[in-house]
Amino acid sequence: MSEDILNKFKQVQDEKKSAESDKVLKIGIIGTGWIAEPHVTAYLKCKDAKIVACADLVDGKAEAFCKKMGLENVRLYRNHKELLDNEELDAVSICTYNCTHAECAIYALEKGVNVLLEKPMCVTLDEAIAIMKAEKASNKILSIGFQPRLDENMKMIKKIVQSGELGEVYYIQTGGGRRRGIPTPFGTSFIAKDTGGIGALGDIGCYSLDMVLNAVGYPKPLTVSGYKSDFFGKRPNYYPNHPEYAAAFGVDDFAAAFVRLEGGIVLDFRISWAMNMDTAGDTLILGTKAGLRIPSTECWNGSVGGAMKLYHEVCGKQVETVIPIIETKGNLFDMKIRTFLDAVIEGGESPIPSSQILYNQAIIDGINKSAELGREIEIEIPQI
Repeated sequence: MSEDILNKFKQVQDEKKSAESDKVLKIGIIGTGWIAEPHVTAYLKCKDAKIVACADLVDGKAEAFCKKMGLENVRLYRNHKELLDNEELDAVSICTYNCTHAECAIYALEKGVNVLLEKPMCVTLDEAIAIMKAEKASNKILSIGFQPRLDENMKMIKKIVQSGELGEVYYIQTGGGRRRGIPTPFGTSFIAKDTGGIGALGDIGCYSLDMVLNAVGYPKPLTVSGYKSDFFGKRPNYYPNHPEYAAAFGVDDFAAAFVRLEGGIVLDFRISWAMNMDTAGDTLILGTKAGLRIPSTECWNGSVGGAMKLYHEVCGKQVETVIPIIETKGNLFDMKIRTFLDAVIEGGESPIPSSQILYNQAIIDGINKSAELGREIEIEIPQI
């Protein structure tokens, strides 16, 4: 009987062909830091896309980036406005600091350019609302950079939940993080308040939130009681080679929250860049008929940490069904770029729509506000 359950979730990977066209789409890259590298690598594999322009606020950075990536005959600009004012583009990848995501995305959409916006969507709920208003007015594609959703194991999680095998979902525990993993190999852009804006909460917390919220259909968040801390990031001895980073640290290195969602679901969330523990726990999705355990990873990498397990009853007996790991064919970043380009070509729906990620951002914003106030707050999301 348990084997029958497992057979229901045997996965055949989608062999849908891309919408690659004869037209070559003109692409701009805004922000040329390390996250822009996989974007460019993926675009270079697409015959129907050509990177024609790059912009970066730091003098010489865009030029050095193009040289490193082997990009030739690319026009360089000092900021996103110069690039968008002087180029006729089909699409841009926005790979800038978190705090500039909103202004860059809004300006691009107002210029009539399709946008692939790296995660997190932005820093605040107000910014997310402003981005969506610009998107709605532009009638262009806006996709948010949540490539883990394209992993076959992530798809399996949603398939299991949506199949009804769990029954009515009422409780979710999720999160994860690192024992020591504050991201400073490229300086302080992730940890400074004026560039990062939010820390572990937005950097990897948004991924773990998307994993479970997407599985249960992205119900609207109603209330949140949040907590955040910066005990590790503020310690000079955390950075033996750069003790000055401690003074620059202005975001969270740990966050936790209790969130109530529409449909009677409660979400118990925790995320970490640094803590005295090897894991913040596996992800659990509890339903009235069964429960699903999703093993945690050492560093949130876009997949699952091992075979998943379904806890259920068969003929009155408590049993467990192991859901084996599925090997995803292809590179997730390549898939992110390709699905975005396909949506631009076809004029179809966004691969990762802002209407869903709005709720993700609302939870992150709510945790921040609740933590600062020291109490539970209601999450209010206006009609857009």
